[in-house]
Order: sequence, then C-alpha cells, then structure tokens
Amino acid sequence: MAIDTLTGTSEPSMNGNAPEVTNGSLLAPEANGIATTTAPGLSADEIALYDRQIRLWGAQAQERIRSANILLVSLRALGTEIAKNLTLAGISSLTIIDDELVTEEDLGAQFFVREEDVGKPRALAAIPRIQELNPRVTVRSGGSLNDLVTQDQTFYAPFDCVIACDHDFMTLSIINTTARFANRPFYAAGIHGFYGYIFADLVGHDFVVERDKSNKATPIARETLTRSVLSVTTKKETNGKNTEIVKKQEMYCPLILANTSPLPADVLNNRRKLKSVPALLPCLRALFDFQRTYARLPGRTSQDLAIFTQLATAKSRELQLPLETLCSDFLRSFIQNIGAEIMPTAAFVGGRLSEDLINVLGKREQPIQNFALFDGDSLEGRIYSLYSHPPERVMRSVGFDGTIAMDGIAMQDGMDVENGVANGITGASTGTDVTNGNGAGARVAFRPTSTPLNGADVIDID
Repeated sequence: MAIDTLTGTSEPSMNGNAPEVTNGSLLAPEANGIATTTAPGLSADEIALYDRQIRLWGAQAQERIRSANILLVSLRALGTEIAKNLTLAGISSLTIIDDELVTEEDLGAQFFVREEDVGKPRALAAIPRIQELNPRVTVRSGGSLNDLVTQDQTFYAPFDCVIACDHDFMTLSIINTTARFANRPFYAAGIHGFYGYIFADLVGHDFVVERDKSNKATPIARETLTRSVLSVTTKKETNGKNTEIVKKQEMYCPLILANTSPLPADVLNNRRKLKSVPALLPCLRALFDFQRTYARLPGRTSQDLAIFTQLATAKSRELQLPLETLCSDFLRSFIQNIGAEIMPTAAFVGGRLSEDLINVLGKREQPIQNFALFDGDSLEGRIYSLYSHPPERVMRSVGFDGTIAMDGIAMQDGMDVENGVANGITGASTGTDVTNGNGAGARVAFRPTSTPLNGADVIDID
C-alpha cells in the first residue's frame, strides 16, 4: 500500500458559509462555493500540491512531514519503494547511503536506474530521478556504509528517522544502537523473495488517537507492557458527535534485544494464537544468527542447509512454538527465497513502512510495535511485540540516571558461541559436524513435505 499523493478522499461537505475544521486543517469556502484548504505555515503551492494528503492526515501532520529529514541506508528494491513514497509525501530531505555499484540485476528490481548506470554507485545513479518526483525535497548522497558504521551519535542527530534495509543483523544492530544514542527513531526492513519484515525501534514515541467517545471512560494507565495512556480529552464535532482524543506513549527496545525477546504473554498463554504464529519468525531469527556468525547469507550447500535447519529448529523451540509450526515445506520455500528481490513484496513492505513512518512523523495513530512480518505466499501479515526492557530503562526504574552503553557488537543475545557457530546446532543424524566447519561427508535427510522438523533434520531444496 504505497503512499501516493494522487490518491485522496471524498470532498468534505460544507455547512453554509461557516468554515469547517477537519484533521487539523481548515476548509474555507470561496465565493464560488468551492472549498479550499488553508494551513498556517504551508504555502499556497504546497497546499495545492499536498491537498489530498492534508485532507487525510491534517495540516499539522503535513507540516511535520515537510520538516522531516530522513536517512535511508540502502537503495535496493525495498529502499527504492521507500524513497519514492517519502519523496512524494513531501519530506524536507532524504539522505541516501548506498555506494554499491549498479548491476544488471538491479535493472529488474528497481525503477530509478537505467542500463547506462551499470557500474556507477547506486545512490548517485538514482538520485536525479528521485529528485524529479518532487523538486521540493532535497535528495542527496550520504557517503558509504563503511563510513556510516564508524560514525557516532552526532552524525544521526540532524535526522528525524533512520531507515536501514536489506542489511545483515550486526550492521542493523550497529546503526540501531548509534541512532538510539542520538534518541532517533529507527526502522529495519528486509525482503527475501515472497517474505519480508519490518522492525521498529522508536525509543519512546507519543501519539494521538482520535475516536468516537464511548460510554466507558478511558483510564489514564498502562494498557500493555509497552503502551500507556497519558491523557484523554474530548471535543464536539460540527455534526454533534463527541470525539475522544487519547494521547498514548509506546516504549521500544533495540533490535539486539527484540531478536531474543519472547512472544507476548497473551500469545504464549493462548493455544490458538500460538498456533497462528508463522514459521517466518523463527526462520528470520535463524537467518540473523547465520549472518552474524558467517557474515553472509546461507548458500545452497548441504553444510549451510544443515546449519540453517538446526538454527531454525532451535529458534522455534526458543519461541515455544508448536512442533508443527516449522515444517519442511515452509523451510524449503524460505531457503529458496533468501536474497531474492520481488517487486510486489518490495512495494507492500515499503508501502507499509512508509505509512507507519508518516504516522510517526505526524504523531498520529498506533505505530508498529515492533516486528511486522509479511508472507507473500499465504498473503498474511502479522505484528508481534517482541520486547525486553532496554538497559537504560531498567536502570531508571531502580533509581539510576545517566546513559547506559549499549554496544551492538559486544552485547550478547543469550546464545553461547563456540568456534564461530552457535552452540547447540552440531549435526547428529545428519552426519555433519557443523561446529568444526568441516562439511565433508555431510548428508541431507529427506522427510515428507509437510512433516514437522526436529533438531536433527535438514532438508533438500532441489
């Protein structure tokens, strides 16, 4: 669901000659009876350009969007969709970090590069065409990824949000940690063929929800482990309805903690909800661990398949999922999709992330908390709150103040590591000793396609 400035809503009705307020923007009648939108701080040209967006989320939100400076790390298929959506939405500036060279494969996965761009740095090749979408947005290159990961929090301070796409777990964790030091919201996202995910760490985010006032009062209290109600006010609409304006706050944890956090209690204690948790979640965690250990994606070798199968099985157990959740059918499909870029998946995940970020910038509506999963094979999308209290929040809760160091590389996520491989995944019945890195003599076990896997099983994807 990509953000499109050309898609709007129906015209609001006017009540005589009196101005009507909607979503924070003022609709004033003209002499010919046609309503126009006025908004303090926005020029007439901007009002005309973003008129339909203003009617959707209000003038105040559009002003916040207009002043937003976004850092986007990676401009592959997913990053391309995000760049398009945010540029059309009318942010202030978009800084892109991607010094990888354009390849022929990029020509089929994104629409900002051309055949003559092959061999050029990806961001520099795409920026002129991104700029053409909206000349009011400043689009620039931010340099290389290698330089970015050596920067401290002062580099991130000018940005209102940081988005990193399609990177390995440790790169994402380093960027997330430094952005968190700067108190800047962070999104990580990635796609693998038909599968995709979004992770959000907004540190602490206040937002407003407007809804019809009910007969039952909304208490000012904690709603969930991460969400609290801060205040409640009401207003009377011109049509006589009473609207309740609820200000809430969501607290977030960094990726390195979310990656090992348990499922929410309401899921773990409900058998039906637990059975509906997709196998994509343990597979993504297994992929993160594989990347952290080997600094690459799994290949099609029998050794890599054995390691990944064992990791996915361990992650499924860690999440307390039923045995039937992780079956060979899904595992085979996921492995075949790793590293692939499919435009419809990129469009959906990129649109969903852009939509969430626009709501965050406008401080309206419930944001993602904190892992969103998309399965394009079954056309399902689910959001799970995988939360653990970050160190600085724990220290504050026991009376300590100050900044707590959170080195994304040094922090452990609860798994022992031995000889470069996560402990507990040594091959048994597969005949592969995956701890010593010796793949010689590895064999792949065959199982019926929908049979649940156990810790000793691996599959053949051929």
